[in-house]
Amino acid sequence: MSAELVAAMLSRATGAGIDPHDYRRVCAAVTTPADWAPACAAAARQYRATTGTTAARSRAAPESPITRGENLLMAARWSHLATLVPDSEHHVHAAAADSVAEEGFSLLEPRSRRITGRDFTGILRGPANATHTVIVVAGLDSSKDEFHVLADALVRRGAAVFAMDGPGQGALAATSTMTTDYPAVIGAVIDALGAAHVGVVGLSLGGYYAAAAAALDPRITVAATVSGPFRLDWDGLPEPVRELITRRAGSRAAAAAFASTVDLSTRAAAVRCPLLVVDGAADAIPGVVDGASLTRTAPHARYLRIPGGDHLVGNNQHAWLPAVADHLTEGLA
Repeated sequence: MSAELVAAMLSRATGAGIDPHDYRRVCAAVTTPADWAPACAAAARQYRATTGTTAARSRAAPESPITRGENLLMAARWSHLATLVPDSEHHVHAAAADSVAEEGFSLLEPRSRRITGRDFTGILRGPANATHTVIVVAGLDSSKDEFHVLADALVRRGAAVFAMDGPGQGALAATSTMTTDYPAVIGAVIDALGAAHVGVVGLSLGGYYAAAAAALDPRITVAATVSGPFRLDWDGLPEPVRELITRRAGSRAAAAAFASTVDLSTRAAAVRCPLLVVDGAADAIPGVVDGASLTRTAPHARYLRIPGGDHLVGNNQHAWLPAVADHLTEGLA
């Protein structure tokens, strides 16, 4: 079971920016699923700490702000990975990912700033004079700190980027449950950003959130989804997925009610902006209808299906990430 877990998480870890050799070293300590979170948390602590022993540090030059910032962002990724398997310290890991990422960006990108509303929080990155802004929306068990690599690609293309945690996600998972009205949360983010128009990209369940928001808010003028569901069938979902939704929704009844609302059938035709839908061809979760249906219904959608791609397509990131980043930034130009 532990070997299967480590193998299953490899793509997600490397997609988040973890070096595969580092991943293998850390996961050598994972002999049961209960070892996962402690091993990831230990890796995060190692990146947070100053490199080397006390004696070695006294002989070496101190870390530069860039090195320190990069280590803090790596610590944030490992802390987030620690949240992906149930653990009593789940909220501690999520809070650590949130705080060290903010500290890391403050060193690497001094203009970055925290923006928090009633139902969201995140870091706004990118040039102060950016003419376009992209909102990155996480999914069911992901958080803003899983998608630094995508945000980096957007920043390099001149965009301002706001990667967000909403209700039941990341830094807010300890104090909130998932909402059936996530599009309203995205609308509140756009209000807080003061943007006349934005791009939105959603990953996994965040893809549904992004598409649903694009159907309702004309300020969203370009959108993309990656591994986003078109519809969920509660009875058809595997039990581990139902358990995960239950944890994030607060109860079994609330989870089933939430799943029943995840359906773009009546909304897809209202997504009038250019839309890029990305799926992995090997991503087949029972009870989840993939993005092909969205592409057929949304009037300005195109479909990118990655051969052999898994969920979030971390096993072939170069096949979709540049295309998504170009689609979003060119659509806002």
